Amino acid sequence: MNDRKVLFGLHELEGIGWKSIKLLESAVSGAWSELRHMNPEELKAAGLRATAAENVYARLRDEASIDKRAGEYASRRISIVTVLDPHYPALLREIAQPPWVLYCKGELSVLERAAIAIVGTRSPTAYGRKAAFDLARDLSAAGVCVVSGLARGIDSCAHRGALTGEGGTAAVLGCGLDTVYPPENASLYDDVTKKGVLLTEYPLGTQLRPGLFPQRNRIISGLSLGTIVVEAASRSGSLITADMALEQSRDVFAVPGPISSPKSEGALELIRQGAKMIASADHVLEEYRHLMRRVTEGSKEAPEPGPSLSEDERKLLGWMTAVPVTFDELLELSGFEFGHLHSVLLNLILIKRITPLPGSSYIAL
Repeated sequence: MNDRKVLFGLHELEGIGWKSIKLLESAVSGAWSELRHMNPEELKAAGLRATAAENVYARLRDEASIDKRAGEYASRRISIVTVLDPHYPALLREIAQPPWVLYCKGELSVLERAAIAIVGTRSPTAYGRKAAFDLARDLSAAGVCVVSGLARGIDSCAHRGALTGEGGTAAVLGCGLDTVYPPENASLYDDVTKKGVLLTEYPLGTQLRPGLFPQRNRIISGLSLGTIVVEAASRSGSLITADMALEQSRDVFAVPGPISSPKSEGALELIRQGAKMIASADHVLEEYRHLMRRVTEGSKEAPEPGPSLSEDERKLLGWMTAVPVTFDELLELSGFEFGHLHSVLLNLILIKRITPLPGSSYIAL
């Protein structure tokens, strides 16, 4: 049983969450297959509770059940992408708690494009619906993948707008892929699988629970260069996504609305706190012109050569060879400010000159 299958088997085990898997990863220094040689007492010593240790021990000795479960996903045309896979989304790997496993249905290539998230209230005004649709349409026309959560309101408008363009859309669910929520989005669910991708970190059979949605939000922002808040009340789940974007050192944009509208309170507060106010897709794209040329033109049949590397990019690449280099080491070697180093590294990841590894380290490609 290889490392990838072990990780998938653990992820499918009820009662084993992100932190438990992290404890196990640390216990074997990332050599996942070594877990198969540990007895329940050793698993408890790694930090698991007694019941969890017994369950992990039993699961890793039943390879047939793991293969059977993987077959269920294959029969539903659901792809399994683990954090060990080279095609795991590069930006998502950068966040504090990247999902160990993603379950995806649709076009996985969508996740390779530069992405912008659009979020907002589930009960938007006509102004908010039009703003979300138009922004998503124009971003997608520029080759950008629009990320949202397939919820009612702004999310749905954003997905529909994005489906009109080449960039497509990624819908991040707060439940398993066998559940369509809300039910009225069944047709949109199907449309996204044809010209985009549905994804979740939750296995098949995971029931809807309110606590899962805030966790889902970290993936929406984590996949994206920046997050746009269209309409949101002062206490809104969309503001949680914006906060997570800031924690991940990503950009936050906000669409202004009437100062008398409760639906605009959240977006206006974000602007007051320093989010960039936008009124069109161009206001977002102008922040990433150098990236958009390199990322979106890569899919054209005869792309023009991208611009040469900057001096700072060349400097970082000079320290990355066949041996991984940590973020802290690069910080010391380069003398860059934290935020600038993070920005240069993200650019190198997006243009596929380096790849991130576990432990906040990087290696040249």
